[in-house]
Amino acid sequence: MSKHARARSRAPRTPRRLALAATLGLATFAVGWLYVAQDPGKAADAATQVRTDARPQAPERAARDVQRSALQGLTGISEQTKARIPAESRQLILVTGKAGDSSESTAALYTRPAAGADWVKAESWPARNGAKGWSAERTYGDLTSPQGVFALTDAGGLLPKPPGTRLPYDKNKGFVASGRGVNGESLAGSFDYVVAIDFNRRAGKSPLDPVMPEGGDKGGNIWLHVDHDGPSQGCVGIPKEAMKKVLETLDPAAKPVIVMGPEGF
Repeated sequence: MSKHARARSRAPRTPRRLALAATLGLATFAVGWLYVAQDPGKAADAATQVRTDARPQAPERAARDVQRSALQGLTGISEQTKARIPAESRQLILVTGKAGDSSESTAALYTRPAAGADWVKAESWPARNGAKGWSAERTYGDLTSPQGVFALTDAGGLLPKPPGTRLPYDKNKGFVASGRGVNGESLAGSFDYVVAIDFNRRAGKSPLDPVMPEGGDKGGNIWLHVDHDGPSQGCVGIPKEAMKKVLETLDPAAKPVIVMGPEGF
């Protein structure tokens, strides 16, 4: 047989091969369609993958998180002051003065559900501080309030403790102010309720404890107490109902602190 004859005898096989390939392609398509139809979860997963592409990308998410958590929900303080707040503290009173030489301020009660979580403001009240404002290096008699971060460990007062008070509480007739305020106002009732601010004092003692571990030159007996409608010699005054709320809320297990100073300190 010649070469031409052999070539002609193979020619008819080509259409059959094309038909076979087409048949196999249709079968593969059918199997794929049937797989998706029988497993809709796969299709849903694919759709979910497409939707997740709309989420903010990593740099954008990081920038948003930094902006939200820089001060962990607090306002009016610097990052340096925030860094001094103990990580384990879950209760905080923030006293923000209007200015470095002002005796007017705002006190706010903050809590957080766990150590390291963001702070949430519960309540806030008008407050008074030292007649001459704030000082990072306070001295006795300078009429300033010490600025900084201090523990709140002990309480007391002329009146019985409010229900639910968990701080150690010294009900004592010694909580009576003598004389008058800086502006001549009456001090009656100022020490009905008191929480000692742990500035130059021994934690675990009554607020009336006279010992000043760092010496008398810094002064002491700096308290959070009932406002007497005037500036103080160094304490922080808030309304009487606010003091009751503070005493009902503070829990030694939550390591409460007071953060106090002029705006932005």
